[in-house]
Amino acid sequence: MVRPCGLLTHQEEPVPLKSISVTLSICEFVAGVSATLNYENEEKVPLEAFFVFPMDEDSAVYSFEAVVDGKKIMAELQDKMKAHTNYENAISQGHQAFLLEEDMSSRDVFCCNVGNLHPGSKVALTLKYVQELPLEADGALRYVLPAILNPRYCLSGWPENSCLNMKTPVVPLEDLPYTLSLVATISSQHGIERIQSDCPLSPIEYQGDDKTSAQVSLADGHKFDRDVELLIYYSEVHTPSVAVEMGTPETKPDCLMGDPSAMVSFYPNIPEAQPPTTCGEFVFLMDRSGSMQGPMSKQDKSQLRIEAAKETLILLLKSLPIGCYFNIYGFGSSYEAFFPNSVNYSQHTMEEALRRVKLMQADLGGTEILTPLQAIYRGTSIPGHPLQLFVFTDGEVTDTFSVIKEVRSNSLKHRCFSFGIGEGASTSLIKGIARVAGGTSEFITGKERIQSKALRALKRSLQPVVEDVSLSWDLPQGLSAKMLSPEQTVIFRGQRLIVYAQLTGMIPPAEATGEVCLKYTFQGKSFENNVTFPLQPQLDANFTIHRLAAKSFLQTKDMGFRETPANDKKDVLKVSIECGVISSHTAFVAINKDLNKPVQGPLAHRDIPRPILCGAFPVLSRCHQGAHSKTSSSYRPPASRPTRSTSYYSRMSYQRNGHDPYKPMINKGLYSLVFGNNHLVQLISLQKADGSWDLNESLAMALGMSLEDILAALPVKNVDSSSWATVLAVLWLHTNGKDSMCEWELLERKAVAWIRFHAGSIMHVLVKAAVALLKSTVDPAIFTF
Repeated sequence: MVRPCGLLTHQEEPVPLKSISVTLSICEFVAGVSATLNYENEEKVPLEAFFVFPMDEDSAVYSFEAVVDGKKIMAELQDKMKAHTNYENAISQGHQAFLLEEDMSSRDVFCCNVGNLHPGSKVALTLKYVQELPLEADGALRYVLPAILNPRYCLSGWPENSCLNMKTPVVPLEDLPYTLSLVATISSQHGIERIQSDCPLSPIEYQGDDKTSAQVSLADGHKFDRDVELLIYYSEVHTPSVAVEMGTPETKPDCLMGDPSAMVSFYPNIPEAQPPTTCGEFVFLMDRSGSMQGPMSKQDKSQLRIEAAKETLILLLKSLPIGCYFNIYGFGSSYEAFFPNSVNYSQHTMEEALRRVKLMQADLGGTEILTPLQAIYRGTSIPGHPLQLFVFTDGEVTDTFSVIKEVRSNSLKHRCFSFGIGEGASTSLIKGIARVAGGTSEFITGKERIQSKALRALKRSLQPVVEDVSLSWDLPQGLSAKMLSPEQTVIFRGQRLIVYAQLTGMIPPAEATGEVCLKYTFQGKSFENNVTFPLQPQLDANFTIHRLAAKSFLQTKDMGFRETPANDKKDVLKVSIECGVISSHTAFVAINKDLNKPVQGPLAHRDIPRPILCGAFPVLSRCHQGAHSKTSSSYRPPASRPTRSTSYYSRMSYQRNGHDPYKPMINKGLYSLVFGNNHLVQLISLQKADGSWDLNESLAMALGMSLEDILAALPVKNVDSSSWATVLAVLWLHTNGKDSMCEWELLERKAVAWIRFHAGSIMHVLVKAAVALLKSTVDPAIFTF
């Protein structure tokens, strides 16, 4: 059979989308993006084309325009229902019409409709957006152009008019009938050190000897097998700054766009707490849906998501402090909890948890996260142990706003740290739940390791909370600042803080300056960060700061088309339309009324295909119409026990009884949970809950030595062999696992504390002997805090 020529879907229908071209401009830590979708109708009938695509949820989309056969048509941002009515009326009257909307259920999915594309007609649709770039732990700024939209698990009864419910064709990567190009220009007064990407790039072209500007482009042939990610490293450490942008005086007096807007960025120098807190209830909510059986990325020998998750749980369990409480939940269409309630962290409970981690599989069906979250929030409150929730998921859900709303309604009870696993994880879900619950969000793609990012979040959760956070302004008389960002209640060490404000009143002469002060209390000490800045607003034709300020406001108020309260919806519509930034309640619509050719018969519908990655599961691309699965372990606390307090630090008289119902369940096969021949994971698997190691054959194997040689080198007779074993293990970690230090730093601290307490005066003798036995060059000072 001869395959028809041209660009076709899997149903052998021509595809009107030919290419996507992206122009990216990054200035310091803000990105401006212009993306153009090029359509052409090669058929003999008029078409209506639909294209569903991913977008980072931090993107402030502010412009949409169409160029039809050389004529430009600017779109207008309208109430979503009105925009839909105008679009339908236009195409029914024979006009060309174009619609761009954010999905009603998730901020990171958009749909573009092209209505009445006549035979032979060419259309270029351009959308523009701005966004803040997140700061990575190593100082890099991260820009991601989402190229992967994974199938989302649909709940029964979910609205059929959601973009996520559209039956868009799915094709293999090699058959994708449109191309992607990207050109990026990066500029910074600090100088650009380097630019990295998992995608092939053209050679970097620096503009000038000072390397303050550079250009790079995506190599030809990108196949949508991964998100396009750029990591930008500047030459100097990021410094606090304030940028003031001019408004548009001709707007209404109460309009956000009328007055100047300020963007303030702080990098608080919060000291590291010594020692970190040992209290807390740590609950790990792990995705075990079928999609977790897929690889972390399309790269060769990429680890399966579920295996990476299991390895991560081992590291987390080993790094927890003695005295805390913990539990692990797995979820899919149903959910399972390791323990009926969070249990005290001990050798017995840790071993039981590790045994169950070993048995974990991606076998719980779809992705329903709301039910287990509700079960966790119904759980018992443990006095003196605030809840710290860690959520790991590939983010393939449709009820995003419902989940965010649930987390936000319980935000006074806990902090939430979220992790998006693999390409295409929902940025709306992952960022949203962390933002409303005072935590942090991370995304793991390509060759990145979930383990290091999870342990960094655990380290943050163990740090004492920064309190009494306030922001004050010192401005000339007649000028005031109105905050547009939500009040900051949580700041973490090493984290950037960005806030937006509207400056109202009389702008003073050019030489005038203002000052903004960030104050907070940490471990009883008061800290201040001050930034002085010129008050003369700068002109920006794109109103970048105003758009970002509007987006910050919308993220706080807009909880989706169905979930937003009526009062908040009024504010969302006002800010969205006045600032031109799209929301779940608004949509861009453009109509070409000059086209008066009548439509001959009904429009032919063409859904633009999207790629499917190898390892993805087609069953997840269908909406499940059955009733909700019942939870497999719906644990409810006894009536006599208190529910979680609504105050993060509430003190209650309730005390747990001292009985530990979990008997030791030592499984000799437990320590075979080693991925490959990874001696590091094997060594960590052998550590006990209190931080020590036992001296045995398993430890000797992990160290790559014989037990006889280890015993012969013991420098002091009749000493506790665990002290000798633990010194050797810590020294081995520093000698052989330095590149993975961020993954074992917390458990190493626990081990050193144990050694200092138990070895006492002979610690220096054991350390000296261990250095000689391992032939290590590590400084023995690692055994002191």
